[in-house]
Amino acid sequence: MSPAMGTTTESKQENDSSEIHYQKGVKHLCDNGISKVPNKYVLPVSERPILDNGGPIAAEPNLKLPVIDFAELQGSNRSQVLKSLTNACKDYGFFQLVNHGIPSDTVSSMIEVSQRFFDLPMEERAKYMTSDMYSPVRYGTSFNQTKDGVFCWRDFLKLICHPLPVDVLPHWPSSPEDFRRLAITYSKETKHLFLTLMEAILESLGLNRDAKKKTGEADDDDNIVEKLQDGSQLMVVNCYPPCPEPELTLGMPPHSDYGFLTLVLQDDIQGLQIQFQGKWFTVEPLTNSFVVNIGDHLEIFSNGQYRSVLHRVVVNSAKRRISVASLHSLPFQCMVKPDPRLIDQENPRRYKDTDFATFLDYISSCEPKRKNFLESRKLS
Repeated sequence: MSPAMGTTTESKQENDSSEIHYQKGVKHLCDNGISKVPNKYVLPVSERPILDNGGPIAAEPNLKLPVIDFAELQGSNRSQVLKSLTNACKDYGFFQLVNHGIPSDTVSSMIEVSQRFFDLPMEERAKYMTSDMYSPVRYGTSFNQTKDGVFCWRDFLKLICHPLPVDVLPHWPSSPEDFRRLAITYSKETKHLFLTLMEAILESLGLNRDAKKKTGEADDDDNIVEKLQDGSQLMVVNCYPPCPEPELTLGMPPHSDYGFLTLVLQDDIQGLQIQFQGKWFTVEPLTNSFVVNIGDHLEIFSNGQYRSVLHRVVVNSAKRRISVASLHSLPFQCMVKPDPRLIDQENPRRYKDTDFATFLDYISSCEPKRKNFLESRKLS
């Protein structure tokens, strides 16, 4: 073997070894001690965040999202809150939800048990590691670790919460020993909250049940509320470890979510940013609140009246950040399409039918970027 061939072989082995190392996740890297961000995580200059003193601060001032009071939405002030909800969905695609009715110990316990999960030894977390995007239980890293050219500074645990066949639950993490119990309680509470929120959003679109009864459409087989009750729920527990050079990477790249609504629970560490009027803003965390965002499926269903919005996550050099995202949509096998009552001569149909399988096939075949999937569903 020539010296040149030997060098090439050694270089390939070193690259393969590094790739395996990165596949184990950011937490594993940090636990082994690093002082610089590996090249695998370094973004092109044009895609890097703008930070200040290593902290997650956007170039623009922090953005105060519209605040929706869930308790008032259920009371005598409902009509006024519905107007605020309409404006939030149209103008921002995001809002903060307060007084949501989920017990504070359920919320705090979910964050706390998530922290303990990511503190487990790598050998324990690795039991759930797979690159199979169809797996109902999946521990992984980055955004799509099989396709990402540059990795994100993020590890995650994804759990299918609804439907939840009896043969799947035993595969959920058994450590920490209270993880399953707390996660099931949390998922049920967020599912109920999502359904109540969706009824309000449908009403804001003029698609509420009372209107259907008056027009004789109550028995329509396209009853969206009933489908959502049996709909899909995916819980994603995210961990963003401290990063030695946060200005070089992102916890999550700019993207939109696939479903109808995403309910995000976050700790008190800043990191979530949304794109508003072409600029990136940091979302200020509110204690005991949810950040709620419009997903691609709701944009399709509303025929573009409500739009999903690009968001990303920046990291910091000082503290770990934990968030729990609950993504809700129709049943996995259902087609998502614009509601015919939102289509007329002035508002022609703007999107093709789609389903979850189409989404998974798309992101499995390419590196997901921005709102590319939704763009692929638009009618020209």
